[in-house]
Amino acid sequence: MKHGLIFDLDGTLVDSLLGIAASLNHALGSSGLHVHSNEAVRGFVGNGVKILIRRASPADADEALLDTIERDFKAHYDLSWQTGTIIYPGITELLEALQSRGYPLAVLSNKPHPFTVAMVSQLFPSVCFAAVLGQRPGIPHKPDPAGALEISAALGLSPADCWVIGDSTMDIETARNAGMRAVAVTWGFHDRERLLAAGADQLVDEPEELLELNLEPAETAGTHFGEIRTRR
Repeated sequence: MKHGLIFDLDGTLVDSLLGIAASLNHALGSSGLHVHSNEAVRGFVGNGVKILIRRASPADADEALLDTIERDFKAHYDLSWQTGTIIYPGITELLEALQSRGYPLAVLSNKPHPFTVAMVSQLFPSVCFAAVLGQRPGIPHKPDPAGALEISAALGLSPADCWVIGDSTMDIETARNAGMRAVAVTWGFHDRERLLAAGADQLVDEPEELLELNLEPAETAGTHFGEIRTRR
């Protein structure tokens, strides 16, 4: 059986920065607060909505204000994410190729679960994901391994037979915590120096490079997983 491939969503499959920034700034502005540049918002994302809101809000913001901002963010994002979210070039073709080769595919995101499911189903209708999980109440978000382990169980695979593919050091930590291998992509929110320092098993600069990697289980492909890609 082939390895299961667990993809992050934001910064890995889709560029959602403009949509997130627009909804965040709408929510902040509605509460009379300072708004942020897209580049600043880039540094806020990755750990779920609550931490996004906390990072973007004044240090002295109380819980009631944070709840209001979060509620306004979600309401705005629900209506507008389609206009601020694009699929990275080559991603659809990559997923279709991996699917045709028999790899079990899944998505694990810190984006709220309803948004994750809606985004994946609308943007990738040709891809049959075995599992799509976003952040859910009562379930710790990445880098806690709970979601990744839930997916490996759903795929009927051991954690050692799964790869986590993402753009952030948090995805690498998730893989480590779950006993999985990690592929880091360089086109997302974290630069390659941070990804290298975090110890990714593989590093790729273009989606098609994933098709060249040795992603087979050890019993069919040997125990060597290859060197980190450092083209750039």
